[in-house]
Amino acid sequence: MIYREARQEHANAHPRVRAFCGNQALMHSGLFVTLACSLVLASLSLTLISERSLADDRPADLHQEIATRAQQIQSKLLAWRRDFHAHPELGNHEQRTAGIVAKHLRALGLEVRTQVARTGVVGILKGGLPGQVVALRSEMDALPVKEATGLPFASRDKGKQLGKEVDVMHACGHDGHLAILMATAEVLAGMRAKLPGTVVFYFQPAEEGPSDFVPDGKNVWGAKMMVQEGAMKAPRPAAVFGLHLWAGLPAGRIAYRTGATMASSDDLHIRVVGKQTHAGRPWSGVDPIVVSAQVLLGLQTVISRQTDISSVPTIITVGTIHGGTRYNIIPDSVELDGTIRAYDPGIRDSTHDKVRRSVEHIALSAGATAEVKILKKYDVTLNDASLTQRAVPSLAWAAHDDVVPAALGGGAEDFSFMANEVPGLFFFLGASAPSSDLAQAAPNHSPSFTIDESSLLVGVRAMAALAVDFSSAP
Repeated sequence: MIYREARQEHANAHPRVRAFCGNQALMHSGLFVTLACSLVLASLSLTLISERSLADDRPADLHQEIATRAQQIQSKLLAWRRDFHAHPELGNHEQRTAGIVAKHLRALGLEVRTQVARTGVVGILKGGLPGQVVALRSEMDALPVKEATGLPFASRDKGKQLGKEVDVMHACGHDGHLAILMATAEVLAGMRAKLPGTVVFYFQPAEEGPSDFVPDGKNVWGAKMMVQEGAMKAPRPAAVFGLHLWAGLPAGRIAYRTGATMASSDDLHIRVVGKQTHAGRPWSGVDPIVVSAQVLLGLQTVISRQTDISSVPTIITVGTIHGGTRYNIIPDSVELDGTIRAYDPGIRDSTHDKVRRSVEHIALSAGATAEVKILKKYDVTLNDASLTQRAVPSLAWAAHDDVVPAALGGGAEDFSFMANEVPGLFFFLGASAPSSDLAQAAPNHSPSFTIDESSLLVGVRAMAALAVDFSSAP
């Protein structure tokens, strides 16, 4: 009797236990081996319990209720997205957007805080059952881009970028993120009595940066400002989740990775100072244009010859060069502006040191001087390894098992500041029509960037499932 029961327990065991105990031949080799396998099963069960996914810890019927409720409000989901798309607002000017969000959350019975980090909104949903606090985040701002999609709800709005009137477009999917999180709030509020723990919704301004001032290293905005103002303290979440619609991924597919997921982003400003003179007598001065060319080439060797890029990439890009007023005058100075991107905090800091050293010494070798200013903006977005592993089954359920590893894309996110406070997971949701040429999809920030709206429902499923599954976990 003991032998038969132990054999059956082994046959139903976790694959790791079956692998340890061997194949069917071993299962029939006698009482000693079978009892040994049972002991292995018992000893490993504690380990397996500690490795449960988020989805293993939630009531079995909650996912089905999420799916049903999300499907029921799909028309509202699309209407919200299209309204936000038609009326985009730049960073720190999201008054209309924030008003719509706050009104919706209040109607759902959530505790609502407004004017967080200038225009942000925080909503708090308390479930009817005990559980953990989990946070979900969306951005609200758009970009100074003139839309070229031809959509019937295309933006025709304008805004102020540093006081100058500009065209405005949701060219990075934040309209979709807004709609997804508003719908997620409605889905979870509708099942409040069954909801374990507390869900906090962060609707964040100015992820793309402020439109009303120039960053100087002292002023703050967006997620960093929300954190500094205490948005993550009361209540303090045990985990925070965010997503991003992404061109080039088929709609409905979810991509994720563990560890470094989005790059740090730092502004680079270089001023090379020479000595102005006549273009026909260059020896009478110091040519900052030639020195700037040497600096530009030298910056490339900081990456190719001075930085270990065997594990993660590091990038230095110079985007603008300004100098000179006339063809026959060697100018006094030249200015270069660019960006530094890294996926490792240590490499980030060492790259800054190498850039300063290389630029200053190259200039000095030519008799010029160089001023180097590096403005730290966004940190590396690091996905917590344990949280990511536990969340994968939830993402797989939401995306109907269409889940793949994410590549490093060079972009940056101020979600990083939230993930610095508590364990975080930031993942990507496909935005391109599956039938299209994905390689030719208009990228994020393009005036032709579009969203296949079928992806939005998957986003709601994913965010709601993560909230329920994590808050249910012990």
